[in-house]
Amino acid sequence: MEQMKISNKGIALIKEFEGCRLQSYRCSAGVWTIGYGHTGKDIKEGMTITQQEADDWLVVDCNRVLQMLRDTLRVPIRQNQLDALVSLGFNIGTEALRKSTLMSLVNRNPDDMNIPEQFDRWVYAGGKVVNGLVRRRKAEGRLYAGR
Repeated sequence: MEQMKISNKGIALIKEFEGCRLQSYRCSAGVWTIGYGHTGKDIKEGMTITQQEADDWLVVDCNRVLQMLRDTLRVPIRQNQLDALVSLGFNIGTEALRKSTLMSLVNRNPDDMNIPEQFDRWVYAGGKVVNGLVRRRKAEGRLYAGR
């Protein structure tokens, strides 16, 4: 599992749902965000970045999720499954994904037909269902299932 790498299809999915904003903004959960959904203590109100910085942070953030998956996965998975898991982990955070029921199911049997519906549990921001997250989770679940 050393060679795990997100595909262009996985990157495209993240870009589609995150969008790219070169000026900092508060996401639906109230967190300061910039670029393709990059968050952290370094993101402040009024920040601006270049497109190259947004692209660079996207790679860094995807690599953070990939590292967690390398450390957590005990079974081989297919590229579409990896892409869906990276997209989910990018959005909900590596710790949330690592500790999730979804991840436990993947480690038990990555082809379990119940896994795609587990994505649907991650549709809340600030305690409310967010339509954009509902659409994203459906897309991630379809990608995971190879559809």
